[in-house]
Amino acid sequence: MNPKKLLDVGFSHRPQHTPLARYLKLHKIPTECKVTDLRPMEDKDVNAVHKILNDYLEKFPFHVKFTVDEVRHFFLPRQDVIYTWVVEDANKQVTDLISFYYLPSSILKHVEHKTLRVAYSYYNVPGQFDALELMKKAIMLASSEGFDVLNALDIMENAKALGELKFGIGDGNLHYYLYNWRVKDFLAPQIGMVLV
Repeated sequence: MNPKKLLDVGFSHRPQHTPLARYLKLHKIPTECKVTDLRPMEDKDVNAVHKILNDYLEKFPFHVKFTVDEVRHFFLPRQDVIYTWVVEDANKQVTDLISFYYLPSSILKHVEHKTLRVAYSYYNVPGQFDALELMKKAIMLASSEGFDVLNALDIMENAKALGELKFGIGDGNLHYYLYNWRVKDFLAPQIGMVLV
């Protein structure tokens, strides 16, 4: 979302023979999206979010089941912690969810930049809109909140959106180690749990 800063601090690398102006143009933030009737989540939305979130997560063989209190604790927006928006239909029913959390990274030995503002995609629940449109809106929202980059795992339905939205593939693999649980291996799209 802030490609110039990401290049400056060594987070990203510009391909050889690609001028800076072209690189910046390639990584321009989307300005249009199909997601409408979006607003920050409020306490009055906790029960509705609890229902659509748990219903959505049931699609994945390996998932977490949130309680109402956990939804309230983990999803209600808090500046510089968690950012959550809900989408309502014409009847004011919550149908979709977009969320990401903030985890800053310190930048060492740089004259100008000291912190990288990193947003991490948390849970997105498609309803009226698909995973691609929700992720596109998440990028727009994170950018408007002043984040430099949005990271996302290829779990749940995220992979459908990541390539089209020009997410770079990370240089490692994330392994979930669940103490004292015996579970089979799952492919990323079968996982409905984000560990924070």
